[in-house]
Amino acid sequence: MSNEKTSTKAPKFTYSSKKKFCVFCSEKIDYIDYKNVERLKRFMTEKGKIIPRRISGNCARHQRQLSTAIKRARYMALLPYVVK
Repeated sequence: MSNEKTSTKAPKFTYSSKKKFCVFCSEKIDYIDYKNVERLKRFMTEKGKIIPRRISGNCARHQRQLSTAIKRARYMALLPYVVK
């Protein structure tokens, strides 16, 4: 008996996705204001969750500022905590 295994795996495709970049660094924004609700909504899901850094493409510094600004806006009732 031969224990040869035939490989039926599909070939791996490599694709180049568009390079993500920090929007705040490219626009040279130092401080993310919690009162700018339209800008903050771009980094939230439809359910109200904060989009993670690996998806949004923000740098670590601006992602921390963004999450703080969103939390402040939620506390001030400018943004909802949860969307039903």
